[in-house]
Amino acid sequence: MSIKKIRNPKSEIRNLGCILIIALLGAGAVRSFAQTVPAKQEEAKLIAVLKSADASHKEKVDACRGLSLIGTRKAIAPLAALLGDEKLSHMARYGLEPIQDPAVDDALRDALGELKGRPLVGVIGSIGVRRDATAVKPLTTMLEDPDAEVAQAAARALGKIANQPATRALQRALRGAPAANQLAICEGLFRCAEAHGSEGQRDVATEIYDQLRESDAPHQVRGGALRGAILARGKAGVTLLREHLRSDDYILFSAACQTALEMPGSEVTGALTAELNKLGADSQILVIWTLGQRADPAALPTLFALAKKGQKNVRLEAIRALPRIGDASAVPLLAELMADSDSQISQTAQEALAALPGREADAAVMAMLNSSDSSQRLLGIELTGRRRMTTSLPALLKAARDPDPRTRPAAIKMVGELGSPAELPTLLDLLTKLEDSQELDAARQALSDVCAKTDDPESYTEKLTSVLAKAQPAQKVVLLRVLSGIGGLEALRAVSTWIGDSDPEVNTAAIRALSTWKDVDAAPILLTLAQKFKNPNDKTLCLRGFLGFASRGDLPANQRLSMCRQAADLIQRNDEKKLLLGALGSIDSPDALALIGPHLNDPAVRAEAATASLAIATRLLKRRDAAKLAPKLVEHLEKVANATAGSDLARRANALLKQAKSGGRRR
Repeated sequence: MSIKKIRNPKSEIRNLGCILIIALLGAGAVRSFAQTVPAKQEEAKLIAVLKSADASHKEKVDACRGLSLIGTRKAIAPLAALLGDEKLSHMARYGLEPIQDPAVDDALRDALGELKGRPLVGVIGSIGVRRDATAVKPLTTMLEDPDAEVAQAAARALGKIANQPATRALQRALRGAPAANQLAICEGLFRCAEAHGSEGQRDVATEIYDQLRESDAPHQVRGGALRGAILARGKAGVTLLREHLRSDDYILFSAACQTALEMPGSEVTGALTAELNKLGADSQILVIWTLGQRADPAALPTLFALAKKGQKNVRLEAIRALPRIGDASAVPLLAELMADSDSQISQTAQEALAALPGREADAAVMAMLNSSDSSQRLLGIELTGRRRMTTSLPALLKAARDPDPRTRPAAIKMVGELGSPAELPTLLDLLTKLEDSQELDAARQALSDVCAKTDDPESYTEKLTSVLAKAQPAQKVVLLRVLSGIGGLEALRAVSTWIGDSDPEVNTAAIRALSTWKDVDAAPILLTLAQKFKNPNDKTLCLRGFLGFASRGDLPANQRLSMCRQAADLIQRNDEKKLLLGALGSIDSPDALALIGPHLNDPAVRAEAATASLAIATRLLKRRDAAKLAPKLVEHLEKVANATAGSDLARRANALLKQAKSGGRRR
């Protein structure tokens, strides 16, 4: 079998579905006006508007809408009189269609012999909406109308009427229909087939579908007809399904696969699996995907065999289908395939086992976690996370003390992912025994994770600080970082006490903890420390944290500017100047430019000062009050342009200077 390569079975099926739906849908008016229902006694007034030569187009349109809600026999003639009006024909039909009186059908049929063009097409559509069986004969004649729009409208209307005479008329017309009209006739026949099928006349529906699929109609019609022919036959449709699973026609083959998704029963699964080994690899992939979507365990033996050996893409699709079926019997095979020499096969099997529901799959993961093989234990840890196996926490805590150095940090990290604050005491106890940097980092992440899983993380501050005093330096570093993430005044006091500790690592960790604090409460402490420290590295570290708060966009600009002024008095080193300029560059204020100005004269930080200036000016000139701000920018932008002459920064400064001089915002 030779068909084009199927890159995405699901996408192919979905695309085909869209084509088939389009073939079945017709154009129908949808009443979507949100209008007030007039009082019944207003009918006469609305009719008078329709008859009035002085009424505006809008008034007549509104009258038609009103009559669509309250119109009676009295409104039929005035509305019918407008059917030939190019501008009002649509609204006249809108008014007529809901009136429950046979006289409407008479009026619409009478109009068939009087109208032409668009008004005639519209009236034909209304006859279809009302399913006027008496109109079948004139509509049948119109199937041969030289105006293609009229012929197509007649075909659609007959499809909506969908009685035996309408069906036979369309079947006859299909045989010699011009290409332009063929789709409309097919659409009408689809509607007829659906109607007969819903009324229990499955033999008639089957006859229609068979005619359509055996015709020379476009592929989408034959694909939709095959679907209908299979479904209309009920259980007997399996034979037709099997036949087209062997089709060289891709549309019909795909239609057969799509139809199988709508058919229950092991017979369908049997038909799909029986044909699999006779198909090319690309076709096998689509059938396997279909089996996965059907989720019938009867397909598993065939899928198991395909997953074990053969063409790689087929194996992969068979493995992916297993969790969709969700049967525990797939667990041993998936566990076996995870050890496959092909990494893609192994990874896909792992993903499939992670997605497979049920206790048996959980048990397989637990067996890996308890394996004597360290690689299996690592895989088990990963799968517990992917399956969200909270029941594995005791085993994970045991693995956190595993002899294998790779297993321990992975297990500790997973305890944090799956655990709750209930695991906090155990994690803290474990932390006091850790020395390896990877394990300490995993413990930090785990502690942070479990503390975050509560509405009140600060309630755990005391437990953390009680361990802090007894911990070793490396463990203190972990706890200080965790406290930084929790925040709150109690934690802030606890962290502050470790600043200046004799252990440089602890001291630095405490400063960094304050620098990454959740709220701005830590900023004043950092400023005080920057003023106090004689060690230049500690001072710079404090300034970095303090100016980090000054860069936060959630703080008012005036507050941030004040913080920068406070820090400016402490700035000495070039790296400190760059930190200050970075913070100032995030503040949209001409006052920030004033603080930046002196640094334009310093060659060591001139580029940073210019960059910060241009960032501020660019944003200010986009504001609504740019015309007011622009004059305040001119002098500073001139300084930037002169200080950076000949560079790209100067070019940008001159462009902004020109904009500022012209009054600000570009239109």
